[in-house]
Amino acid sequence: MKRTFPLLLLFALLGGCKPPVARVSPPTPDMRAPAPPDALAPVIAPPVEATVSVLELGPPGSERPAYKRPPVIDFHAHLSLDGQERIQRIMRENGIELMVNLSGGSFRHGPEQWLQAKILADALGGRVVNFMNPDWTGYGDPTWAKREADRLDEAVNRYEFRGLKIAKILGLGAIDEATGQLVKVDDARLNPLWQKCSELGIPVTIHVADPRAFWWPLNPHNERWDELKVHPGWAYGQVPPELAVQLPVRPKPPSWAELLEAAERMYRANPRTVFVAVHFGNAAEDLDYVDGLLSRNDNVYIDLAARVGEFGRHPAAKLLAFFTKWQDRIVFGTDIGIGSDFLMLGSNGAVEPQLPEVRPFYEAHYRFLETGQKQIAHPSPIQGNWKVDAIDLPAGILQKIYRDNALHLLDRQRLKTFAARQLPETKPRPIGVPDENQPKPPQ
Repeated sequence: MKRTFPLLLLFALLGGCKPPVARVSPPTPDMRAPAPPDALAPVIAPPVEATVSVLELGPPGSERPAYKRPPVIDFHAHLSLDGQERIQRIMRENGIELMVNLSGGSFRHGPEQWLQAKILADALGGRVVNFMNPDWTGYGDPTWAKREADRLDEAVNRYEFRGLKIAKILGLGAIDEATGQLVKVDDARLNPLWQKCSELGIPVTIHVADPRAFWWPLNPHNERWDELKVHPGWAYGQVPPELAVQLPVRPKPPSWAELLEAAERMYRANPRTVFVAVHFGNAAEDLDYVDGLLSRNDNVYIDLAARVGEFGRHPAAKLLAFFTKWQDRIVFGTDIGIGSDFLMLGSNGAVEPQLPEVRPFYEAHYRFLETGQKQIAHPSPIQGNWKVDAIDLPAGILQKIYRDNALHLLDRQRLKTFAARQLPETKPRPIGVPDENQPKPPQ
C-alpha cells in the first residue's frame, strides 16, 4: 500500500530521533534580527491537550539491581507535527525527557516547515528541539553558503532551532549545479556555513557514508541483504539487474573510505565548530578508526543511533574500554521516526513497525548499555541477523551518555566558549584511513 511520508521527514531527507521534568531552556530570540516580510507574524502555538496512553506504561526500569536510569535525551529523532500524540506517548512510556528532531526542515518552501517544527516544540513544552536542514538547490552559485548561513541564523534566532543536520545527501546526492558533479564533503565553499554554526554556538550533526556492507555486491550473501533488498537505492555496490531497473541514474558514489576521509578533512579545517558524527562516527565497524578520529579531533562527538548492531559485534571488553575513554563525547540516540501514520525504528523493512514494538526497541538499547548479558538481540534486527554482547556501563558513564553530554551540546554559551578557545599550534597531521577490507565482503 502506498503511504504518505510525513512532511517534515521527507523535506529533511531531501534537504539533506508524571513528576515534572527538567527542560532545556530555549535561547532568547533576537527580535532585532531582520526577518522576511512573510515571517514577521508572531509565532503562536495552539493549545494542546495531554494525551492518555492506552497502556499507561511507566518508563521501563533497568534490569540491573539498584540502578535508576536518569531521564533520557534521544539526540537523534525524526519527528513530524502530525505525530504529536504518538511522540508524547512514546516519550512518556520510554523515559525520554527530550527528543532532538533532526528533521526541522529547510527553507525550500519558505518558513512554513520551520513554523510547524516550532509549533511541535512549543506544544510539547520544550521537550522537542529542532535542527535545521540545508536546501541544496542552487549549489554552485557563489552566494549559496551565505544564503544558507543567513537562513540558519533566522532559524536559530527566530524559530529557536538548536543545531544543523547534514544528511548523507552531502557526498552521495547533492549536485554542484555549476559542474554537474557530486558536492564533496570537504568542499571549502561550505566553510561559511560551518563557521556560522560556531558563531551561533550550535552543533552540526552529520551523516557521512553508510554501513560498509552497502558498498558490497547486493546479493543474499551480503550481511545487510534483508534491509537492502527492500531499499536497493541504499546500495552503492553492484546491484542485480532486476533491482537496478528500479533505480534512477546517479553519479558513481565515492567509496566508504573516501567519504570518511573527506569528513575528517572537513572537521580538521573547522576546529571551532562542534560536529556530531552520527551513527557512531559513521564507521561503527572500525572501532580503531573511530577511536583515532576522536583522538585527532577534539571538536567531534559521536552518537549511537541505529548502530548498536554494528559496534556491538566488537569484543565487549574492548568496547567497554572505548566507552570509558570517550564517555564525554558520546550521546544517546536511536534514529526513531514518528508521524501520525509512520514509524521507523532505526531502519525499516518491508513491514512497518507498530507502536507495541517501540518499547522493546528502547529496552534493547538500555539492556545493551546497562547489563552484561551475552548474545542478546540488538534494537534493529533488520540491520543484521546476529546477536551482540552487552557492555554493563558504570552509572556515571550512563549519566553522561543518556543526558549530560547532550545538554552540553545544546548549551549555546558552552559551544561559543569552545569556539573561542586558543587553538594549539600543531604541525599538519595525517588523517585516519578506515579499514575497508576487514572483514572481507562475503562472496
